[in-house]
Amino acid sequence: MRLSTRIAIAVGVTVPLLVLASAALLLRLVTVDAHAAQDSHLRDRAAVVLPMARNLINVDRAGRYRQERNREHRLFATALDVGVRVVAGPDGSTVAAGGPQPGPGVPLPAATANPVTVRADGKAWRAFRLPVTGERAGDALWVFSPASVVNSGVDAVRGRILLTALIAAPFSALLALLIAGRATRSLRRLQRQASGLDPRVSEARLEHRPSRVTEVDDLARTLQTLLARYDEQAARTGEALATARSFSAAASHELRTPLMSMRTNLEILSDHPDLDPAERAEVLADLRDEHARLQGLLVTLRALAQGDLVEADAFTTVDLGELVEASVADAARRHPEARITVRADAAPRLRGWEPGLRMINDNLLNNAVVHGSPDIQVTLRREGEHAVLTVDDAGPGIPPASRERVFQRFERGPDSPGTGLGLTLVAQQVDLHRGTVRVVDRPDGEPGSRFEVRLPLSGTSELPSHRDWLSGSVRSGD
Repeated sequence: MRLSTRIAIAVGVTVPLLVLASAALLLRLVTVDAHAAQDSHLRDRAAVVLPMARNLINVDRAGRYRQERNREHRLFATALDVGVRVVAGPDGSTVAAGGPQPGPGVPLPAATANPVTVRADGKAWRAFRLPVTGERAGDALWVFSPASVVNSGVDAVRGRILLTALIAAPFSALLALLIAGRATRSLRRLQRQASGLDPRVSEARLEHRPSRVTEVDDLARTLQTLLARYDEQAARTGEALATARSFSAAASHELRTPLMSMRTNLEILSDHPDLDPAERAEVLADLRDEHARLQGLLVTLRALAQGDLVEADAFTTVDLGELVEASVADAARRHPEARITVRADAAPRLRGWEPGLRMINDNLLNNAVVHGSPDIQVTLRREGEHAVLTVDDAGPGIPPASRERVFQRFERGPDSPGTGLGLTLVAQQVDLHRGTVRVVDRPDGEPGSRFEVRLPLSGTSELPSHRDWLSGSVRSGD
């Protein structure tokens, strides 16, 4: 059922109920007012005919029959539209009676200062008793008015109210349907726009112009936010699938050679059990090297995949000085032959992904130890709004023509024991933190290379829109 139809039915039911509820109160008030007017009329008529009733009782006691008849006619003429009964004496014998009133056998209530209702034979009268001052106690004047006079008026009002309720039901429903249809027009327009969206076949998105209906505008903004989040999650899911495919493809491609080499060495050991001990030791050393390379390759590919999928809410405030010192300490334990010195002029703090910042330090130190020399110098300083990390080694250095290429995936020197992904991880994490990385000559003129990383201290609230370090080409710093 449409919303406008629901509103029309609700209004069509509610309006008659409200009319009837109001009518009940109105009828009560009308009834009270009608009885009050009737009682006031009885009092007025009683006051007018009271002197005549007194004269009539006196004439009746004097036994003057003709005068009594004349006074009766005058009494009834003065009473007009009310019934009159004159009683005398303690026994309440009737002296004169005329007009609408209960029968003589209907008992009347005791003396009362206000009009009362008398019922008999299915009929009702309003009755008012007024004492008549005379020689005997019990002399009284009764005036009566049929209760049907008031009831007929109330019944007429009740009938008109019921007719009004019956007429109001369809008309109010029709009017509500028209108003609700116009009020929900903007909602129907929003529904048509939303129903036409299909992210599988179209890039169209919900476009909503303010309708000046608060609920509709709020709903439109909620839908736009929901669809935006859906698009974002769909994009992240697509990136995750692309990363998984790239991981599988890269692992399959890069693991083929070491696996084949390991298989060859295993076949040699299997087919030649009497192999010379020196040759056997050489084969086992090759197996251990290939195993270490496989393990390092898988760990590095996994780290690249994590960097491509990390979310902004994983970023926290990191003390870069403490992180560098911890990285240097671990490198010294792994490579006891290395001589690593650290100089930190400041201990900058920045907002970043702590595991990724640790990867930058660990891989730069590992690269310096493996490809450079045992003498390594690490410097951390602050320049304006940037933290600058440099790692100097005393190795053979990197030719200028090769300095951009070293950050590409699987780029290795001819004698390199690594996976060719360590510096790719450095470039990925630097890009993730909106920084730059470059390779330059050592400023002191000594042989070797300097890797310089610049990271903004303000951090970032938005990650790169497209991260393809595992699946695509790599961008290096300036």
